[in-house]
Formats: sequence, structure tokens, C-alpha cells
Amino acid sequence: MNTQWIFALIGGVLIGLAVSLMLVLNGRVTGISGIIYGLLKPVKSDLAWRIYFILGLLAGGLVYQFTSNSALSEAHVTSLNWSIPLAGLLVGFGTVLGSGCTSGHGVCGISRLSVRSLIATITFILAGVITVSIIRHYGVIL
Repeated sequence: MNTQWIFALIGGVLIGLAVSLMLVLNGRVTGISGIIYGLLKPVKSDLAWRIYFILGLLAGGLVYQFTSNSALSEAHVTSLNWSIPLAGLLVGFGTVLGSGCTSGHGVCGISRLSVRSLIATITFILAGVITVSIIRHYGVIL
């Protein structure tokens, strides 16, 4: 019997709990790009929680890496080329242009019934589908 859906369910519950706690306890939306942006333009009174949050994300990934037997732990990049840094820059530009990222709009915004976040999330998903289609058809982004 396939039980992988249980891990997805537990992960979804943990994400929902984490963003709910952040909103209730700190009055902040858990948008990862906004949290990182706050590290790039630091305000002393607003810095510590951002650092702890990012360290927690990294620590969670490391714990998963060392305790899981999933395909993720076997995945590796076969070659680094110009497209990876370009993709990172485009994602960063997109989060500025869209006033947030998929975690801020998709998880937090939609759960707060924000129409703006719903439109932003649909746009993110469509852009991803179009990008993957272009890459699969042409091999690169032209």
C-alpha cells in the first residue's frame, strides 16, 4: 500500500501550523522572499527572527537529508550552467514584481481569501507551466 500521501499530509499540516503561528504570534505573513529581503536591508530590531527563521529552514532540510531514504536525498545536479543563476535572478525579479512569492501569496494570501494573492498564485503557476513547456520543447529559454 502506498503511504507517501501521509508525508504530504503531515508536511501540509506543519506548513499550515507554522504560517498560522507566525501570523497569530508575530502579525507577519510567512513569505520567504520577504523574509530574505529583510536580511538584505536589515533593521536591527527586525533581524534576529529572520536569521532564526532561515536557519530553521536550512536545519529542517539538513535533518530531512540525513534521516530520509527518499529520492530527494539521491538527487543531484549533473551540470551547472548559465541557466541556474539566471533562473534564480528571474525568480528574485518575479517576487519583487509580484510583491511576494508562492509562500506568501499561495500559502498565506489564499488562506486569508486575498483575491490579489489568488491572481498572483495563478500567474506563478502559469508562468511555471509555460517555462517548463518551452524548456522541454526547445531545450533552453530563448
